[in-house]
Amino acid sequence: MSEILVTRSSMPELSEYVKEIEPLFESHWITNAGKKHEELTEKLKEYLGVPHLSLTVNGHMALELALQLLGLKKGGEVITTPFTFISTTHAIVRSGLKPVFADIREEDCTIDPDRIEEKITEDTVAIMPVHVYGNMCDVKRIDEIAKKHGLKVIYDAAHTFGVKLDYNGKWRGSGSFGDLSCFSFHATKVFNTIEGGAVCCGTEAQAERITNLRDFGIVDEETVNAISPNAKMNEFSACMGLCNLRHVDSEIEKRKAVNDAYRDALKDVPGIKLLKEKEDQKNNYAYFPIFVDRDEYGVSRDELFDILKKNGFGARKYFYPIVTDTDCYKDSFDSAETPVAERLAASVLTIPMYADLGADTAYKIAEVIKSHGN
Repeated sequence: MSEILVTRSSMPELSEYVKEIEPLFESHWITNAGKKHEELTEKLKEYLGVPHLSLTVNGHMALELALQLLGLKKGGEVITTPFTFISTTHAIVRSGLKPVFADIREEDCTIDPDRIEEKITEDTVAIMPVHVYGNMCDVKRIDEIAKKHGLKVIYDAAHTFGVKLDYNGKWRGSGSFGDLSCFSFHATKVFNTIEGGAVCCGTEAQAERITNLRDFGIVDEETVNAISPNAKMNEFSACMGLCNLRHVDSEIEKRKAVNDAYRDALKDVPGIKLLKEKEDQKNNYAYFPIFVDRDEYGVSRDELFDILKKNGFGARKYFYPIVTDTDCYKDSFDSAETPVAERLAASVLTIPMYADLGADTAYKIAEVIKSHGN
């Protein structure tokens, strides 16, 4: 039996993708904001419910460009979470800013607004919260804090493509919050363009500036007005995005079936904790994390990881270690200052979750988990 990995990329039928890319072989326009790129931009704005959007080569560059756009004071502090993929912190550091880590909430693993306020100093210039596992941050509280202290907010929304929040009685997409919101369209995400990303903006001027920054700051053949990278999305990636966008709602429904099977099978397993589903969100079922209490379950998180692997089921300790425990940051930060994040990272295991996994396989994976506990 071949191993079932923790995720698998959603892809259209080959014939659909071939049909989408066929015009590229006629036009030979394969990068630099061609027709497919522009078509995907418009369709994503509509799907995500955002007024303006600029595509990027990946989610990491979306974060870096967002920080550059805001023109934050070099050396300024950006409050963020250590319970995230390393890219979030790298983007801050590579932008000449200083990350300051606030702890997370037990119930959904997102940054704790109360801990944010504790970290604000005269050097704080922005907040970069991270939506985690499809769970959105407390955007209302964060917005109130930012306005109170005059801070910018850039959301790392990589995990929440298609997620909507009931906000003051209206459904709003996750990309519509903060000064800017950034998505990753990496192959492992709910929606992918193979590699890719986007910055969602509130104004046309912001989107135009991101478009300028993602192309070396080039304005025209003779004018360059910024020192910035090459972060453009190519036409082949845009074509994959156009294909996948047609099917993303059905993919999310398939993920829901997997989610529901896991929740049904694992809801009463001693020592296995599941995050509660949020009633005020329309979810995308991006990941399925479980949290292992060794004393109650009888097996450690790491031992369960090995057990699943031996049975042909891949899993991932995601996010572990937390950012402040990684080799490149551990000498500069103290993880003891974020004890909730440190504890949850030591117990978390994301188990296989993707559209084509199917409920039957989810029940089989759950059975392995159930059978090895006390």
